[in-house]
Amino acid sequence: MAGYRSDYDQYLEEQLLKHPEWKAGQREGLALLWNRKVDLSEQEVFRQVTERQRSYPYDVNF
Repeated sequence: MAGYRSDYDQYLEEQLLKHPEWKAGQREGLALLWNRKVDLSEQEVFRQVTERQRSYPYDVNF
């Protein structure tokens, strides 16, 4: 069972071989969303917010 690869995995591997530029796009997206500096003062402001978010904001009877 160690050699099993799903159809989805095979498809993705095939597409990445056809389009090697996708790897660079994946790295750019990762850097854009996750690899950034943390602003500790901004985090502290979020922690101090006193109004709690409602559990379901779209409920008009809440």
